[in-house]
Amino acid sequence: MGEVDADLGNPGHAGRRRGKRVSMADVAELAGVSSQTVSRVSNGQPGVIDSTRQQVLNAMRELGYRPNSAARALKRGEFRAIGVILFSLSSTGNSRTLEAIANHARTKGYAITLIPVAMPTEGAVIGAFSRLEELAVDAIIVIMEVHLLDAAVVTLPPGVHVVVVDSDAGDRYSVVDTDQADGARQAVRHLLDLGHETVWHLAGPEDSFASQRRTWAWRTTLAEAGCPVPELLRGDWSAISGYDAGLRLADEPCTAVFAANDQMALGLLRAFSEQGRAVPGDVSVVGFDDIPEAASFIPPLTTIHQDFAEVGRRCVEGVLRQLHETGAQAGTDLVPTRLVVRQSTGRPPRR
Repeated sequence: MGEVDADLGNPGHAGRRRGKRVSMADVAELAGVSSQTVSRVSNGQPGVIDSTRQQVLNAMRELGYRPNSAARALKRGEFRAIGVILFSLSSTGNSRTLEAIANHARTKGYAITLIPVAMPTEGAVIGAFSRLEELAVDAIIVIMEVHLLDAAVVTLPPGVHVVVVDSDAGDRYSVVDTDQADGARQAVRHLLDLGHETVWHLAGPEDSFASQRRTWAWRTTLAEAGCPVPELLRGDWSAISGYDAGLRLADEPCTAVFAANDQMALGLLRAFSEQGRAVPGDVSVVGFDDIPEAASFIPPLTTIHQDFAEVGRRCVEGVLRQLHETGAQAGTDLVPTRLVVRQSTGRPPRR
């Protein structure tokens, strides 16, 4: 019933309870309130006037009382915690999605327990699920940017309330993702509408689901427009890989580039500047993500905006529906993207 061991050194009530387990009733006695009032304060519930709440908190501090969250969880039948399995904190999309999940979970009264996984293997994923079960979470959100679940390389344990981010496994799990393909289509169409004869593409890693969807949409959009499809260049999401690609593209008859993320676009801008290729006078550049710094690039970057806050919100709402509603269905929930036009794109140079 919310009891802890107390190591109390002050006289009075605390001294008399040295070595005893401090209970909710002890707090109620010292604060001069009912045990129900102590419970409401302990659980952060409304309906307690500020002076009484402060009186209870003071009694808790004096007695060294800490609420027994495990006992409360057993009583409620839930732990008010959501586990998150994450493969990389270094990527912009993953870190911002995690931040959004944590923020929205907090508004719903849930804590986040994060388990980073170094290697995206079946053993690592199953190990992370086992660890989260030990830590007592109600549901799990898996943020993957590599093909695992959609390729059936990894099968999640049955009976787990789970939402997956950045995957093509909507036939088996509940998936939330940015509309990667539509974002890429918007980028390519923007450049073609400006008059460019074709668009080169700097793709992300080959095993990334997001990268593959963006590459597919780039190639399909060019083909549908009857435009030639240039050779694909590939980076690793980093600015340095974009810089290396830009040095190569500077020697090509290239007037427009769609980079699969803003960091690689930043590398392109630097390479073009060093090689005397003006942006957008000689070559236009579009990124993907709309990171906060994109508007401060030189020139400010035209890019595809991802609503990471909405992705995080839908992830949390998805696992909560599974917890509190019956018959939750598998499927993919796509969050729309939008084109943000800045100064890195323009009409192609005159021949």
